[in-house]
Amino acid sequence: MEKYLIRGMIPSQTPPLKSSKRSSHSVPCNNNLIRFIRPAMPTLTDRRRVSPDIDLDSAEPLNSEPEIDTAPTNKTRRLAGKNGLRHRPTRQRSLTRDIGHVAAETYLVTSLTFTLLQYLGIGYRWIKQLLALGCYAMLLMPGFLQVAYYYYFTSKVKRSIVYGDQPRNRLDLYLPADIDKPKPVLIFVTGGAWIIGYKAWGSLLGLQLAERDIIVACIDYRNFPQGTISDMVNDASQGISFVINNITNYGGDPNRIYLMGQSAGAHISSCALLDQAIKEVGKGNKVSWSISQLKAYFGLSGGYNLLELVDHFHNRGLYRSIFLSIMEGEESLKIFSPEIKIQDPCIKESIPLLPPIYLYHGTADYSIPSVASERFAEALKKAGASVELILYDGKTHTDLFLQDPLRGGKDDLFDHVVSVIHSNDKDAVAKGTTAAPRRRFVPEILLQMARKISPF
Repeated sequence: MEKYLIRGMIPSQTPPLKSSKRSSHSVPCNNNLIRFIRPAMPTLTDRRRVSPDIDLDSAEPLNSEPEIDTAPTNKTRRLAGKNGLRHRPTRQRSLTRDIGHVAAETYLVTSLTFTLLQYLGIGYRWIKQLLALGCYAMLLMPGFLQVAYYYYFTSKVKRSIVYGDQPRNRLDLYLPADIDKPKPVLIFVTGGAWIIGYKAWGSLLGLQLAERDIIVACIDYRNFPQGTISDMVNDASQGISFVINNITNYGGDPNRIYLMGQSAGAHISSCALLDQAIKEVGKGNKVSWSISQLKAYFGLSGGYNLLELVDHFHNRGLYRSIFLSIMEGEESLKIFSPEIKIQDPCIKESIPLLPPIYLYHGTADYSIPSVASERFAEALKKAGASVELILYDGKTHTDLFLQDPLRGGKDDLFDHVVSVIHSNDKDAVAKGTTAAPRRRFVPEILLQMARKISPF
């Protein structure tokens, strides 16, 4: 795979590409590093009105304690009976409970979708987008079914762990097969246009990273119209706090915790990250977690300046009136724009607290143009933060997060994230070099067709 590397000051516009020598991924985050990656050709092998708060996850117990699923074991307990002592296997996970959980999760997503459609109204553009989305999902269904089976029926996924007292304050944990020692942890905030985000969207990432000895925590949060942007940021911050303070109970290493967000999730998580840094500098602010507990931040295909995106989203169907309702009015666009906020001299003392930041974006992304990450990286660098920007030539909004992982084989984005997380673990690095290639979930022809009709 041929790579293009641009080093030096980050320009206001992307300079023309100049080919350079082939170089391998570098793990350290460089203050002024942009990478431009051109992929190889693929092969066959390889939506302020808040609806009533309804707890739709009632299939799981509502309490402050995390859910602990007990895997089947060979242990027995003694029970008194007529003929003395007899043995009975420890109670296994109930199939009825699993089916009930699937039904509750499906009901949640479906009810929110219909509530949203009632709010939006049905127009030509939305009908067209929904039809495209349906066809897109059908083409990728072979992969989705395999991941769904893993998500619902493996003991290595701890689903719907409660982290707060608001609706949808749940998270999923994906655990490696063997936790012989504390494992690194990735906290993931899913995308979904602030409207259809859901923790299960991160199941493919969780599955594949767990295979590389990384625990993944996928955080759910209130979407619009259940909540607005401040609710989403608060939920994400509370979920991060829960993971940081409780991950040792699940075999996680509290000294190796990373944060990642994709699309709208990248925007929400970056807002939470920056807000936390500002809180820690302020005097008398009570905090439940610290920026210093995060080793790095990964932003994938995110939008960080809402003022520059509001018209773009309107033209793509996320109408201005709806978007402003999500963001709590036009006066709040600056407040929830990390790119603008980072340039405020009043928060300059917070910048050194930020962890190394890695931004990834595809140049063919039409949902959120790659210039969004470029300008955020430039603002971060000028503010004095450590940032690395990696651009993927010709990649769309869904290529990096869905099509490429479903394709299997080598994946530069996946490999780079793993290399950063395992940078100081020689055993994990050695294990990774001998690991089997990631398996393919969907035939190439279906991936190419899905790419052409994707509504994203």
